[in-house]
Amino acid sequence: MLSITATAFVPAAATAAEGPTVTTRYGQVRGKAGETANSYLGIPYAAPPVGSQRWKPPAAPERWPGVRDATAPGNPCMQAAGSSPWGDLAGPGTPSEDCLYLNVHTPAQRSLQKRPVMVWIHGGGFTVGSGTFYDGSKLAAKGDVVNVTFNYRLGAFGYLAHPGLAEESSHGLSGNYGLLDQQAALRWVQENIAAFGGDPDNVTVFGESAGGGSVCQNLVSPRAIGLFDRAVAQSGCGFPLPAQESQQKNGTAWADSLGCADVACLRTTPAAEVLRASLSPTARWTPNVDGKVLPLQVPDALERGRFHRVPVLQGTTADEGRLTVATTYDLAGRQLTAAGYPVAVRALYGERADEILARYPLSDHGTPAEALGAVFTDSQFACLQSRTASLMAAHTRSYQYEFADRHAMDYLNLPISFPIGAPHGSEIRYVFGSVSGTPAQNALADTMLGYWTNFAKTGVPYAADAPRWNVFPKVQTLAPEAITGRTTFPEDHKCDLWNRPAS
Repeated sequence: MLSITATAFVPAAATAAEGPTVTTRYGQVRGKAGETANSYLGIPYAAPPVGSQRWKPPAAPERWPGVRDATAPGNPCMQAAGSSPWGDLAGPGTPSEDCLYLNVHTPAQRSLQKRPVMVWIHGGGFTVGSGTFYDGSKLAAKGDVVNVTFNYRLGAFGYLAHPGLAEESSHGLSGNYGLLDQQAALRWVQENIAAFGGDPDNVTVFGESAGGGSVCQNLVSPRAIGLFDRAVAQSGCGFPLPAQESQQKNGTAWADSLGCADVACLRTTPAAEVLRASLSPTARWTPNVDGKVLPLQVPDALERGRFHRVPVLQGTTADEGRLTVATTYDLAGRQLTAAGYPVAVRALYGERADEILARYPLSDHGTPAEALGAVFTDSQFACLQSRTASLMAAHTRSYQYEFADRHAMDYLNLPISFPIGAPHGSEIRYVFGSVSGTPAQNALADTMLGYWTNFAKTGVPYAADAPRWNVFPKVQTLAPEAITGRTTFPEDHKCDLWNRPAS
């Protein structure tokens, strides 16, 4: 009886040359075996959202005959070509509307027990990125978990709200297609992950930046109930979102710029033309508060306790905003000067500028770029995350961290004139087990992977030979020099300034 039970939790055997084969609800897939992890790439979790299905909620994929090759990723979703300090976030493949694919990474070693599942939602400002850019094989092998990454519709393809689309909807709503894709991927996990050795009753959703924001949006979405058991939001949770009405108004104006007065015209416009038009600097592609998929702004829902009461781990990096400064100035061929610092603050913050400049004087920072980076860090990330962690703590186990390896990106040798510190996105490779740095950095990465994966297993972040991680209001500072807990995070980031109620 034991052997029968065990085989239910592991992929079906196949020869090494063929690769491991798994039977999903929609057909068989053959992946590729690795020394420490097996990978199954490019599995469709929804039907292609093309033609008449453009700007509609995702539909179930069709079944396929025989064994599907799962050794190469599916196409990334439509997005403009671009670069980041880490490379092209679209990953391999050619961007396409036919892009709703996911990847599963499992430990190569068999297990008699179902493993916890960690589902990654990629970032990229809701306009760029892919699941395949993040290799989950090391996380799966080192953490003894099943890792899932996936693509979801981006930009105009994922977030266009328009009255014509709302008329088609039984709820009178439009937009949020990318968010619905995420929920479709999570439903696929519920239905299929046991075949890969994963436990559908122990699923952690985690993501960074727009992915972290998406985690929190799913936390407050009634349609995500029962789809996950724990949540990790990295560098993104309480981002303010537009209302459905304003997004539909903006969507109408954008459609007019394409020469389209109705949905039929929009759906017959070539994807490349839609993408080109979507790059307008006045367009904002993001989820919207529609009253149904997203009933409320995330902080408002948290404050009212209207969210899925699962344990949540969330946090930020110590120097989130320096990446924005680097890309706006140094990497664009110019430097921020002392004279330019107040000009930049006034342009961004208007009548609040004098108060902000008084709280962030140049004398407190090594360079003007570091001063502006601190303003961005605190206003856009640290204090939003501090507030959401506090609001959740009233209802569930809430853990907060600050990643503080000030040399996390030294390996990239970026051509910038100031220390970039621990900026936005610099913690991701530590979580995924992809660090090859100093002994202290490697040890920090091992500890962080342990914290994250044990949180996925138990709802409590802990790691071997690592300091205890206490619930909020303690904030776990993750640095190569030491891992410590502190309660001064709101003061350190001047959150009395940024979390002040609107007058």
